[in-house]
Amino acid sequence: MKKFITLSMLFAACSLFAQEEEKPKLSISGSVDAYYQTYLTAPDNVGTSFGTAFAGQSGFALGMGNIIASYEGEKAGAVLDLVTGARGAGATFNSDIVDGIVNQAYVYWNVSESTTLTFGRFNTFLGYEVIAPAANFNYSTSYLFSSGPFSHMGIKADFALSDDFSLMLAITNPWDTNDTSTTGEYALGAQLGYKGQFLNLYYDSGSNDGLGFEVDYTGGFDLSDTFFMGINAAYNDNDGAGFYGAALYPQVATSDSFSVGLRGEYFGYHAEDLDDLPTVFAATLTGSYTVDNLIIKPEIRLDSWSNDEPFVDNDGMATDNLAAFTLAAIYSF
Repeated sequence: MKKFITLSMLFAACSLFAQEEEKPKLSISGSVDAYYQTYLTAPDNVGTSFGTAFAGQSGFALGMGNIIASYEGEKAGAVLDLVTGARGAGATFNSDIVDGIVNQAYVYWNVSESTTLTFGRFNTFLGYEVIAPAANFNYSTSYLFSSGPFSHMGIKADFALSDDFSLMLAITNPWDTNDTSTTGEYALGAQLGYKGQFLNLYYDSGSNDGLGFEVDYTGGFDLSDTFFMGINAAYNDNDGAGFYGAALYPQVATSDSFSVGLRGEYFGYHAEDLDDLPTVFAATLTGSYTVDNLIIKPEIRLDSWSNDEPFVDNDGMATDNLAAFTLAAIYSF
C-alpha cells in the first residue's frame, strides 16, 4: 500500500510539473498613447508642424494603439503587431498591408542557440528611435528617424557571434515597400553589434523612390548609475544627394519614477554642386514620470533652420524656427 501511495504521489508531482512546464505560449502586449500639443511661436490653427514623423497635430490628439500577439514555440514562433491611430497610420502608410493596420507580421525560426531566421515584415534595424512611443524617451521623433525606413518586408538572419558581438544580415523589398515589390529590385541590410553599440548598413538602387545607401551608428553609454548618453549618427546618399545628421540623448534619472532627457540633433541635406542647403538644429527637452505602467511626458521642443523658412510665426509671417509644448500619456501592457 505504501508503495502504491508513493508511486501515486510521484505521478501526481510529475503531472503538476509537466503542467507548469506546458504554460500557454501565446502572449499579448501593446500600448496606447494620446497627447496635447500647443505651439509657442505659431498659431495652433494654421496646420504648421515640425515636419518630422508623428505628433504633428495641435490640441488633443490620439497617438496610436497597438496590440502585439506573440506565439513562441520551442524552436519557432510568430508575431503579429496591429496598430491604429494617426501615429500608426504614419508608420504603415495607407498603401501598406491590410489598409495600414499591420505594423509587424513575421515568423521566426531559432535554428540554433546563436542563429535566428526571421521572415515577414519587421521594424527597421536603423536608427536610435522606434515607432512605438513607449520605447522612446522623447515623445516627438527626430529628423534622422523620420528620414530612414520604418519597416522592412523580407528575411533576415541574426547571429550571436559571442557574448559581445552580434551580426545581422537581411534581404528585403526596397525602402518602404512593405507590401509587394513590383520593380523586381531588392535591398540589402547589415548590422554589426558590439556591447550595445551598432553599426548599421542599408542599400537599394535608389531608383523607383528608393533610399539608396545609408550608414548609421546607434549606441549609448551608462556614464553613471543615473546618467545615460545615447548617440545616433547617419549619412545617406542617393545618386549624389541625400541627408546627414547626428543626435545626442543625455538622460538623467532623478528618482525611481522620474527622469529628464534632452535630444540635441543637427540634421541637413547635401547634393552635388549645391552649397548652403538647409540644415536644422532641434532641441527637445522631455520629462518622464512613471506610475505603474503609465508614463507621463511633458516636452518642450525648439527647431531652428538655416537657409530655409518652413514655419510661420504668430503674425502669419514665414520664419525659420518653431517651438511647441507637448504633454503625452503612454500606457503599456
